[in-house]
Amino acid sequence: MRAAAVMARMPVPGEVKTRLVPPLTSWEAARLYTGFLLDTIELLASLEGTRPFVAYTPPAAGGFFSGIVPPGFSTLPQAGKDLGERLDDVTAALFSRGATAVVLCDSDSPTLPGRYITEAFRRLDEADVVIGPCDDGGYYLIGMRKRLPRLFEGIPWSSAHVTQRTVEAAERLGLSVSLLKPWYDVDTAADLARLCREVAASPKGSDFARHTRSALAELGRLP
Repeated sequence: MRAAAVMARMPVPGEVKTRLVPPLTSWEAARLYTGFLLDTIELLASLEGTRPFVAYTPPAAGGFFSGIVPPGFSTLPQAGKDLGERLDDVTAALFSRGATAVVLCDSDSPTLPGRYITEAFRRLDEADVVIGPCDDGGYYLIGMRKRLPRLFEGIPWSSAHVTQRTVEAAERLGLSVSLLKPWYDVDTAADLARLCREVAASPKGSDFARHTRSALAELGRLP
C-alpha cells in the first residue's frame, strides 16, 4: 500500500498561518488556511493507487476532520512534542497499517501539482528518502520506505536549514536521498502575493486550487 498523508492543523484563528498576520487578520488567515487544507485533501484524493490520510492536530479535532474528508479518506491524530516527533509518529502509524511507502505532505502548498507526489512515490522504488524542498529551505513533502525515527532528530524546525539538515541526517544514517523540484509554501506576505498572482493567472472557472481561490476572492485578494 502506498500511503499519502497531509499534516494538518485545526484552522483556529490565532493558531494557524500566524506569520500572515498582518497583512491578514487572524480570522482571515484561518479562513485562507481552510482553503489550503481542502485543496490538499482533494489533491490526495485524486491520486491513483494511493491511500489518502489526514494526520491532524490537536488530537481533539478528530470530529472536525472526519467531517471534511471525502469517502475513502482515513484520519489519524498526530502525537509528539515537536514536528519531528509528529512526523515520526505518523509514519510509524502508517507503516503499522501495512504501508510499503509513505509520503507526508504539508498543508501550506495549495497549488502543488499532483505529479510531484506521484514522482515521489516513483523515486521511492530506488531511494530510501525523497524530499520535496521548498524555496524557503523547508520541504513540502518527505517520503520513505520504512520508519526512520532518527531522520527527524536535531532538525531546526521552522528555519531555513530544514532540508539541508535532513539530507545531512540521512547521509549520516547511510540512506540514499532523492530531491524533487522545489515548490513553495505560503507562510509570509511575499508568499501570499505569489499565491495571489498564480491563482489570478489560472483559468477562471477551473478547478485549480478552487478552495483557495474561493477564500482569496472572499478576502478581496483577487482582481
